[in-house]
Amino acid sequence: QVQLVESGGGSVQSGGSLTLSCASSVNILAPRTIGWYRQASGKQRELVARFINGGRTEYRDSVKGRFTLSRDNAEKTVRLLMNSLTVEDTAVYYCHADGFPPPQYEYWGQGTLVTVSE
Repeated sequence: QVQLVESGGGSVQSGGSLTLSCASSVNILAPRTIGWYRQASGKQRELVARFINGGRTEYRDSVKGRFTLSRDNAEKTVRLLMNSLTVEDTAVYYCHADGFPPPQYEYWGQGTLVTVSE
């Protein structure tokens, strides 16, 4: 059983910054991908940023240049530094990891709310 625990969400004004953290119960180099998704009210969940195969990073276009992934392998933690936040970034952010062997291929955290106001 893999546990992913997010922290760091909150409320911030437009243009501000937040850092989200995802603490994993397993080695963060083990999954095929580990990173962040978000779901705004009334919208589908979407990929924000992730590590792939322990090294390469992938970001959605709307956050490139503003959001930065980082990781601390010893602490088994993945972080998302979010700068220049806009109201469009308001969502529940979920940590996600996949590529695990059976019986469960992927895991989600419980989510952390980010609210950006004008």
